Amino acid sequence: MHVFFICFILCLISAGMSSEEFVRGMLYVSLTVVGVPGNTAVIVAFLLLFYQENRLLPADAIVLHLACANLLVVGVRCLLETLASFHVVNVFDDIGCKAVIFIYRTSRSLSIWLTFLLSAYQCLSIAPPGSRWASVRTSVANYLGVLFLFLWILNTCMSSAGIMFSFSTHNASSLTNNGINVEFCYVVFPSKLSKEANGAAQVGRDVVPMVLMTVASMIILVFLYKHSQQVKGLRSSSGSRAGGGGGGGGGGSGGAEQRAAKAVVALVTLYVVLYGVDNGLWVYTLTVRKTMSSSLMSDLRIFFSSLYAALSPLVIIASNRKVNSRLRCVTQEKPVQEKGTSLATM
Repeated sequence: MHVFFICFILCLISAGMSSEEFVRGMLYVSLTVVGVPGNTAVIVAFLLLFYQENRLLPADAIVLHLACANLLVVGVRCLLETLASFHVVNVFDDIGCKAVIFIYRTSRSLSIWLTFLLSAYQCLSIAPPGSRWASVRTSVANYLGVLFLFLWILNTCMSSAGIMFSFSTHNASSLTNNGINVEFCYVVFPSKLSKEANGAAQVGRDVVPMVLMTVASMIILVFLYKHSQQVKGLRSSSGSRAGGGGGGGGGGSGGAEQRAAKAVVALVTLYVVLYGVDNGLWVYTLTVRKTMSSSLMSDLRIFFSSLYAALSPLVIIASNRKVNSRLRCVTQEKPVQEKGTSLATM
């Protein structure tokens, strides 16, 4: 009900706005009202889990970190764009532009790499015990904090262009074709070469984890297919021997692993689709001329890239039993002891 009330208030505020501003504002409203509560709920659920069990499994820590990055994407960019679109408040001066674009780009790319890390960890979790890949998974779990720090440093450094080349629209008097219009701010590069180099670096930063997580997801899908075939074979053989009485053994942890794998594949699929569109629009923005005159491409890019940050917590909430249990019964539930692979929490 409060969501409809907020939209009603914004509609009243929007009186006198142009249709383009209103549509832009409502798009960002939709991302904000879905993404902020969704990611906040995931974060609260895992903090409650940590409080109750005094530890987080590696997969839980990755998902918690992913939700924090997605909350920054939606909260910093979409919420502020919403307020500015409806002329409630505008923080997009020079400092505001630099801060918003820098935080947005850093958290967005961090979200991408964390999704890859989650898919890679899930892929390693299906390795047989005692194998080399199982030892790699143990090493990843032991050095997870170092990996988080490395990803923060990497993505922070690659987002530095947001600080150096971002300006407010009020101070963009001498614009060239080497800039990008992001509605409330301009990103103006000193030369065409620097613009293309920065664009190529951003595309590479997104494409590399996209390819890797796609490969990991394909491995997971092959494993799920083979596992389902084995289960069918066991059930048919046990059914022919004893009427099917022993075919359901071992389904507990196996079922949890399959739920985890399917959830990760769903996240990766969502990422590949939305960020594929986003990067296609980014390449178009870099190659066409006179992109400074219209912010349509920028609005579409921000919408599709932020859509992953808004929808991914819904996938997590729907598939993660730990999150579900703590969101349903915060005060009355007993701590759930789940064994097996750490990615069974998905």
